[in-house]
Amino acid sequence: MTRLAAHHFGVTVSDLDRAVDFYRDALGLGPCERFSVAGEAFADAVDVDGATGRFAHFDADGARIELVEYDPEGVEATGDAINQPGAKHLGLAVDDLDAFYADLDPTVSTLSEPRTTESGTRICFVRDPEGNLVEILEA
Repeated sequence: MTRLAAHHFGVTVSDLDRAVDFYRDALGLGPCERFSVAGEAFADAVDVDGATGRFAHFDADGARIELVEYDPEGVEATGDAINQPGAKHLGLAVDDLDAFYADLDPTVSTLSEPRTTESGTRICFVRDPEGNLVEILEA
């Protein structure tokens, strides 16, 4: 069997510029590489007639975070609760969760203040401007 290796973690957004601002400014990710993809091969690959995509890639300490804005835009698939089947989230680690939380812009929506789970991991969840969940953890 062919060995698989992680390449990126993708999040579909409706407003790429706003999402880039959040992931860069509120979460401190960077650098950002931006590009567009179009054409019949792309539309066929994503199974969306006439699809084009605007992309932004961030480096998160060796993990690539991919934001993509599609045209045409599909129906929203974001669930409000993490426990809904099909829900997704990104997990990003920090050295000091309390310091990260204290520095977080007050306009950023959070699910709770930092908490310590029974496994000993400190976590909190924030929402990006699209409502996608991002787990910030101190392992």
